Order: sequence, then C-alpha cells, then structure tokens
Amino acid sequence: MVMGSHMKKILLLLLGMPLLAFSLGVAASEAEAPLDRAPVNLGDKASLQRGAKYFINYCLNCHSASYMRYSRLQDLGLTEKQIKDNLLFTADKVGDTMVTALAAKDSREWYGSAPADMSVIARSRTPDWLYTYMRTFYRDDSSPSGWNNGTFRNVAMPHALYELQGVQVLQKVGSRVGHEGKDEPVMKLVLDRPGTLSPREYDEMAGDLVNYLVFMGEPSRAQRSQIGVLVLFFLVILYVLTLLLKLEYWKDVK
Repeated sequence: MVMGSHMKKILLLLLGMPLLAFSLGVAASEAEAPLDRAPVNLGDKASLQRGAKYFINYCLNCHSASYMRYSRLQDLGLTEKQIKDNLLFTADKVGDTMVTALAAKDSREWYGSAPADMSVIARSRTPDWLYTYMRTFYRDDSSPSGWNNGTFRNVAMPHALYELQGVQVLQKVGSRVGHEGKDEPVMKLVLDRPGTLSPREYDEMAGDLVNYLVFMGEPSRAQRSQIGVLVLFFLVILYVLTLLLKLEYWKDVK
C-alpha cells in the first residue's frame, strides 16, 4: 500500500510536468512581448466619455459587457438624456446591460469562437496589454480573417478599428543571430495605408478606450477610493482623540 501511494504521487508529478512546462512557456512568451504603458487616468471624465463612445460604437457590435449597465455612464458626467440620444443602440432602457445584438452561433461560425465578454477584460488582461494589443494589428493574408496581431499571435478577431488606424504590415528591418546561431529576421510594424486618424490620434483613441475598459471593470473604484480616504482620515482623528482621552485619565496616576 505504501509503495502504491508513492507510485501514484510520482505518476501525478510526471503527468503534471508537461502542463507546468506549457504554462511556463506561455508565461515566458507573453513576457517577451514588450508592452506599452497605457495612459490610464480615471479622473479624466472627458477621456472616459470618449472611451465609452468608442466602445459602444465599435466594440459592442461583437462583444458584450453583460455586467455593465448604461446607467453607470452617469458616473462619467453624462445625463440620462445624453445616454438615450447618443449611446443607446442595442438596448431599450438606460438600466439595461450592454449586450451585443450578435448571436453567439453566428460569431462562432464567422470567427471560430464567440467574442469574449468585455466587462472585466482590463482586470484579466491588464491595461498595458490591451493598449498594446489595439495598436499592433497588421495585415496577414494567411490568416482566415486577413489580420494578425503582434501581441496576440493568430488571433481570430479581425481589426475592427482598421479604418481609423489604417493598415499596418510587417516589414523586415534587419537581422539578428538566433538561439541556434542562425540569422533571424527582425520585423517591424509599418503603416502601409493611413487611416482616418493620424498615428498620434489613433494612440489617443486607444488610450481613451482602454481608460474606459478599466473603469468598466470596476465602476465604483473611484468612489471606493474616496470613501477609503475619508475612513482613514476619520481613524486618524479618532486615534488622536483616544490618545488625548488616555492622557487625561492617566495624568494623575504615578
């Protein structure tokens, strides 16, 4: 029985090693991809409003945000009338959640998989990853969608913002010695066909969109932070009063 128990542990360890190696390999490959710093500023209401507009006009065509209600956009300074007149395209009421009109069956047929829900995507992927991802699409005729991404290789998603950014291509800019001593090409993303926005304007747009995705992942974050500061301030005052009370009680004790 003892030998059997040890054998089971060894077998489980051996079976788990390939999975561990795969996980470490994935983590290493993701770590190798350089990420640009996302300009996140949850105090910039104008940026958040622009990001909400971009998300609803471009992302919500395929992606849902089923844990986010349109009414929370009032936290960004928008009125209920502004939301109804300008942003309520896939719902009937301001209290409805942000759900796409695209059926999951159709999305699986067209893209091979259902688009991810974007409610907490900034918390699962990180803002820097999203910001880099939105700016590293390039044309790839070998891909089923005709697009690929330098941050997410062989992604099924097409470049929904290409009309704004334009068309990027991978271009060889040099070579380097690889791990096996062989020359490997050094590739760089180059703008082949301009979009309706300049590169700077597109980066600003991507920053606004990521800023909104961060807000959407935790809409009460700013309010919670303010409450936290007030609580700490209250505790400091309470500590001072308690200390003064203690000194008053013990001043005659020797």
